[in-house]
Amino acid sequence: MDVQGRIERLLARLAQENVDAFLVMRPENRFYLSGFTGSAGALVVTARQVYFLADFRYFEQAREQCPLCQVVGFKESLYDALAEKLPQWGVSRLGCEGDFLTYKQVVTLQEKLENIPVTPLYGLVEELRQVKDPGEIELLSRAVALADRAFEHILDYLKPGVTEWDVAVELECFMRRLGARKSAFDTIVASGPRGALPHGAASHRVICEGDLVTMDFGCLYRGYNSDLTRTVVVGSPAPRQEEIYRLVLAAQRAALAAVRAGVKACEVDRAAREVIASAGYGENFGHSTGHGVGLAVHEDPSVSKKNEAVLQPGMVITVEPGIYLPGWGGVRIEDMVVVEEQGCRILTRAPKDPLPVVSV
Repeated sequence: MDVQGRIERLLARLAQENVDAFLVMRPENRFYLSGFTGSAGALVVTARQVYFLADFRYFEQAREQCPLCQVVGFKESLYDALAEKLPQWGVSRLGCEGDFLTYKQVVTLQEKLENIPVTPLYGLVEELRQVKDPGEIELLSRAVALADRAFEHILDYLKPGVTEWDVAVELECFMRRLGARKSAFDTIVASGPRGALPHGAASHRVICEGDLVTMDFGCLYRGYNSDLTRTVVVGSPAPRQEEIYRLVLAAQRAALAAVRAGVKACEVDRAAREVIASAGYGENFGHSTGHGVGLAVHEDPSVSKKNEAVLQPGMVITVEPGIYLPGWGGVRIEDMVVVEEQGCRILTRAPKDPLPVVSV
């Protein structure tokens, strides 16, 4: 983990702002800039030193995990500690995470600091996080591999008579047994007509022969997330199930072929959307084609209609078109990929062609 390099890149960005210190409290950003895995604490980044403020619960952990930081303990109020320490550290203008702190937190912070103006800044660390270094890509690959293995396992577990809830619990427990810290998000299992719900959280519906089952799941591994969606059929597929599945697969392949450095995110979205729209199902694909993945399971860049952000080498994104037909069901296929100069490298290995069939 190149914490020093990340701090230097942040300082270069801060030099463009009218602040001489930056307060970091978002957990993902705090980890990115320090390696700290606890659930509370704050970083103050200055040109001379990075300070980590920790209460009694996390003081020793911060000293162990954050060798590049000067760890400072406080007893009760973080804001009181900042009011005491910032003048000692020569801070006269403080930036904070405007897209993380609440309005009340910013007002309280400003009241405590009195003569030190607080300026909300937006997306500084998140922008750095979009491009992954080789170590991050390796950890993301491992997180994806755990999800791949869980999919292989669930094909043997799935059968008529189990519930969506059973499947979700089995996926999550299996990934944890393999070493995942936890699920990346609430697992989606949507079977039969419920497959028309793009974010259909697992219910107690009993899965039946002939159902399409869409499973969207992933895990958190050493701070990094995976995100995988596969749609399977229980028993022999009906002709229309095959038709819709092949269409979504073609849309995904078109989008994957569009991914490369220098391409706009909206162009990748358009590649998938045109395939689906040309077949008459444009109104049944209502979400974006993908998103960035890293320390957060959903992060920039959004692979959507309106996002003109240019893809860069080292970005990790999902590609996940879908078709959702109320009363019938739905299909979504999702892979994680690394953006490269001449294309992309697909991290996901779970089978998707042909339509995966669960034997009954």
